[in-house]
Amino acid sequence: MCGVTGFASPMSRDELSRIVRRMGDALAHRGPDDSGEWIDVDAGIAIGFRRLAIIDLSAAGHQPMLSASGRYVATLNGEIYDYEALRAALPNPPQFRGHSDTEVMLAAFEAWGVRAAVERFNGMFAIAVWDREERRLHLIRDRMGVKPMYYGFAGRTFLYGSELKALRQHPDFDGRIDRGALSLFLRFMYVPAPRSIYEGIAKLMPGTILTFDPATRAIETSPYWSVRDAVVRGTANRFRGSEEEASRELEALLDDAVRIRMMADVPLGVFLSGGIDSSLVTALMQKQSASPVRTFCVGFTDAAYDESPFAAAIAKHLGTDHTELTMTADDVLNVIPQLPSMYDEPFADSSQIPTHLVAKMARRHVTVTLSGDGGDELFGGYARYFIGQNLFRGLAAIPRAIRPAIGRALRSLSPHSWDRMLRRRSGERIHKVARVLGANDADAMYFELVSHWSNVVIDGSAPRVPITDSSAWPALADPVERMMFFDQISYLPDDILAKVDRASMAVSLEAREPLLDYRLAEFAWTLPLSMKVRGGKGKRVLRRVLQRYVPDALLDRPKMGFGIPLDAWLRGRLRDWAESLLDPAALRAHGLLDPEPIRAKWSEHLSGRADWRYHLWAVLMLQAWLQDVASPASAR
Repeated sequence: MCGVTGFASPMSRDELSRIVRRMGDALAHRGPDDSGEWIDVDAGIAIGFRRLAIIDLSAAGHQPMLSASGRYVATLNGEIYDYEALRAALPNPPQFRGHSDTEVMLAAFEAWGVRAAVERFNGMFAIAVWDREERRLHLIRDRMGVKPMYYGFAGRTFLYGSELKALRQHPDFDGRIDRGALSLFLRFMYVPAPRSIYEGIAKLMPGTILTFDPATRAIETSPYWSVRDAVVRGTANRFRGSEEEASRELEALLDDAVRIRMMADVPLGVFLSGGIDSSLVTALMQKQSASPVRTFCVGFTDAAYDESPFAAAIAKHLGTDHTELTMTADDVLNVIPQLPSMYDEPFADSSQIPTHLVAKMARRHVTVTLSGDGGDELFGGYARYFIGQNLFRGLAAIPRAIRPAIGRALRSLSPHSWDRMLRRRSGERIHKVARVLGANDADAMYFELVSHWSNVVIDGSAPRVPITDSSAWPALADPVERMMFFDQISYLPDDILAKVDRASMAVSLEAREPLLDYRLAEFAWTLPLSMKVRGGKGKRVLRRVLQRYVPDALLDRPKMGFGIPLDAWLRGRLRDWAESLLDPAALRAHGLLDPEPIRAKWSEHLSGRADWRYHLWAVLMLQAWLQDVASPASAR
């Protein structure tokens, strides 16, 4: 795991070197072990790198790295997990200097060409490779979007980097806020790709190769893999066997996905929450390990949010070396000021806080962790899928005219009040049902469930992005499968994976996601929905695999998520901080937001009449980000 950055602009060697070094230094947290740069003065190309040494810790792994013939110069953020198989398949392998995956990657480029080589790669990666023969710069992102890559123009200068903070170091960077992207953020709580919060700067889409020609300043993008194509292929060739047969095939894929992600020359562990996904990854790691696997979990003093007893029980059953941290309110409060610079653009998934805290704890013991991310999206774990199945069947029986009234009645009690009355955590689910009662169709229900603000950005309207562009959607008859597709193309890469990447890399920890092996994603789309979501439960086939390692008694519990008691804290410990950012003058300062609807929701939340925690957290994260990294002039 590392940081890549660079730019193209006609300059002297000294200028190119000085600026790219400054850009790389902004990514030192992603790569504290080494740094490097490579300059092509004739083309005006500067390539920078920061290294977190994981495979081949020697100087032979230094980057930027030249291929054996000298044609390619490359930097790699992430890992190519099948590099040993690729090395064995090379037709005329060079004399290797070391044993890094980067060196094998370059040999693959020389043997097969850039695109053909990338199509063979199984990994998480963001790659920058300069072809000295064709005078082209290629930027490449992995299939599922695990690793980030930003790019764009600042005037005539082409910039790229793992994080926006590197691009901001270039003297030509303008930093003008994109009001359309801001509208998208306030709707979804993250900025969906390919947009970024800045005008002229984009996120490279997952599974895409970008080619930049410094001579003409032209950019071409070409997808080499997409979720949409996986959906089309998978649903046209459905798995015909039984659920038991599917679980056996899935287990074989999972075994290999875990195995290749356990390759490292540094200490390795796993995040264990006690849920289905992380427990399965832990079980398969332990099966393949000769010694107890290191497992890490964060607990919470509020029992309603504390998953640590479940994780501890799983760890004991599997025989792992378990480490647990109990978060306090002070721990959380101390992280909040770090969030704007950690995420670089507004980001409002509040589980970013415990994710960072568990990463920080794990980094004291290991350099690499595996996680269970991806299981919900690929195998149907979110409550909205179960709610959706039931609602699609039941809504037809309710006259459309009375649905809004029923929704208002359900929302008359806060989620917390529903929890107390029903003596279980059902309030959030009841409020979700209430929100979708007025939707016209199944897709509208989904977008109602995942949307928040729609009316607070001054002179801002949300542009079309893949998740809202129906012309790019595959033909899926089942509304639940459409919801899963929507989540895989946007929420997964732009929220979940961005969250884990920034939270872990802030402490120089590499996170790997076995459930997002592209072979698993392709296999999951061949499975009928009934093997994933049925009878009010998701991840059926994953559960079937896990039952071979962990008894049902340790798994039979409601899904808790990875949250914090944000609603209560905004009325208590965080109230003064929130009030300072939600003051009308503060809301008007950048000329971006209409304070009136925001203040109305803040008042309702403080009174306890409503729970607007997610809406308010989005505005608070935006305000904190503006305060930290943006100037009033950037909004002009």
